[in-house]
Amino acid sequence: MKEIILIKMGEIVLKGLNRRQFEDKLIKNIKKTIKSLGEFTVKVAQSTIYVIPEDDFIDLDEVCDKIGKVFGIVTYSRAAMCEEKSLESVLKTAPEYLAEQLKGVKTFKVESRRSDKKFPFKSPEISRETGGAILRAFPHLKVDVHNPELTVMVEIRDFGAYVRGAAIRGAGGIPVGTGGNAAILISGGLDSPVAAWMMAKRGVRLTAIHFASPPYTSERAEQKVVKLLRKVALYAGDLTMYTVPFTEIQETIRKKCPEDYFTLIMRRLMMKISERIARDKKCSALITGESLGQVASQTINAIACTDEAANMPVFRPLIGMDKQEIIDISYKIDTYETSIEPYEDCCTVFTPKHPRTNPSLEKVIAAESEGDFEPMIETALNNLKVTYINNH
Repeated sequence: MKEIILIKMGEIVLKGLNRRQFEDKLIKNIKKTIKSLGEFTVKVAQSTIYVIPEDDFIDLDEVCDKIGKVFGIVTYSRAAMCEEKSLESVLKTAPEYLAEQLKGVKTFKVESRRSDKKFPFKSPEISRETGGAILRAFPHLKVDVHNPELTVMVEIRDFGAYVRGAAIRGAGGIPVGTGGNAAILISGGLDSPVAAWMMAKRGVRLTAIHFASPPYTSERAEQKVVKLLRKVALYAGDLTMYTVPFTEIQETIRKKCPEDYFTLIMRRLMMKISERIARDKKCSALITGESLGQVASQTINAIACTDEAANMPVFRPLIGMDKQEIIDISYKIDTYETSIEPYEDCCTVFTPKHPRTNPSLEKVIAAESEGDFEPMIETALNNLKVTYINNH
């Protein structure tokens, strides 16, 4: 029998006059994500996207794994397409297609949705007759309409009749590419990959900026960031990482500036450099992985001093989260094990013993002016390393 994937959209259906734009982007993202797995027809009707394999040898488990990481999808499920849009075909297909699942449970129920109102049987009749066919094929089963182990779904739609088991929760959010472009300041820690994932979930297309300070940071530290971004790219799509050579700037901070301002000045200069890269790459905002109060540079006053260095919006999706919440998401998106690999990033270079937690902007700017950083910024921008990261 023909097996397809049915996809339900989430908040896209509430987008009013802009809904078609979001649907088109989601379909484009789905096609790109599964392109390497074979030939598919992808179409939308009645708030459902149909992914129809054109080849019998396509691995639908692999297809579902990729589809489960596409933002804009609230649920998805494998389904059997009945040979005919008739009740007889539904009654034949349901016990055959779901046989393995039905053998492994003791209770079930049937739910039906009749989007095609011309179909001669109403939803309660379809459910009742399908349930009867399943009970005849599997007499060990009992119907439990309140707490079944398996819910069998029958959908009668314009394109045909479909039978499926329980739906799988998708990645949610809205399609990447509908929320504009932004640059994520990415390190090798737990926070920034999670921040990148969260903004991609809101439709933002990402550009990554990483700061490296050899010999204080190693090539392995940079490769760790690439590895993290590959995990993020499975959800966020293709992206480009720009690695900024930051050694000279950090060494100058250490030589010229007061020690208790090291971290603040470093972050301000990161913001200045990142803003220039972001504008050059047509990004409209910066993203960081900061969480309020997590470290000394993430107090309200310290964040205000950092933001003053950037003349574009700075998004901090983790700002109100505690560490465990961030860790939970890192497990979900499979970045945790990579993030805890013991390779230092430049944020830990020359860390002051007693950093300022309640700085004044005037004193921070005065401390920063001790170094002539503009020529070094220009040099760094002229020597960016470019790494392309795709989502497969």
